[in-house]
Amino acid sequence: MPSDSIQTEFVEANGIRFEVLTCGEGPRLALCLHGFPEVADSWREQMPALAALGYRVWAPNQRGYGQTSRPPRVADYAIEHLMADVAGLIDASGATEVVLIAHDWGALVAWAFAARQLRPLRALAIINVPHPVTFARTLRHSLGQMLRSWYMLFFQIPWLPEWLLSRRGGALVRQMMLRTSTAPATFPRDLLAASAANAAQPGAARAMIHWYRAFLRGGGFRRQLRLGFPPITIPVLLLWGMGDAYLSYATTAGTEAFAPRLIRHDLPGVSHWVQQDATEACNAALVQFLSSVDKL
Repeated sequence: MPSDSIQTEFVEANGIRFEVLTCGEGPRLALCLHGFPEVADSWREQMPALAALGYRVWAPNQRGYGQTSRPPRVADYAIEHLMADVAGLIDASGATEVVLIAHDWGALVAWAFAARQLRPLRALAIINVPHPVTFARTLRHSLGQMLRSWYMLFFQIPWLPEWLLSRRGGALVRQMMLRTSTAPATFPRDLLAASAANAAQPGAARAMIHWYRAFLRGGGFRRQLRLGFPPITIPVLLLWGMGDAYLSYATTAGTEAFAPRLIRHDLPGVSHWVQQDATEACNAALVQFLSSVDKL
């Protein structure tokens, strides 16, 4: 269950209502972006550790998830809207300093947001998602990564993916997270249940899959690549579980060209679900990184 120090608020930003888990207080914001098919609660073990560093921590359910607004169209999930959501949340927070911490889909948004410099950031922490350019480069030349990414193409099919994700109370979500965990015995069952229940809500699975449809079929990936990715000059942590079933470590090759102040922290034998499979190591890496940023 969430820590007693974690509360839920509703925040209006970028024209929609966000359900936001909050912890800590003060003018410095740590904004945590979850991925697919997770919910904001996936950050519950990191939030108190970040608050102890003096941050006000926000972990929103992103658009389409939880009790956050769920726009109906594929176009509503274009990456430009997702980045504008981040900007809107930062504006709504009134924070004087922001660090962005992100996993999976949230990390893809965070890479683009930091590159576009839509709002000033003090630091960026990325968990198990490569930079868009290094991912595209690997995908073009690696059959192995193409096979790992098969589900992205499957999600372009109308109605079938969302039916599979939402049926039987979202059982497939629970199964795929547990099956790809490298520590399934200790993976929090209530977090699995929350992610499954989220996918089973009316319209939720469709909204979640619309992120993929807008990015591929809607051209969001191509638009971002055409714009180019200038180097991100703030400190960047790339925290990587080496046992990721979806993304090979090869996808991170060349990241330093796009993040010259990059710090890599590799976790052998840890799955894509770093926050759950290696909670203590994840927290330690984030605390060490942000503590070093504070000294700069």
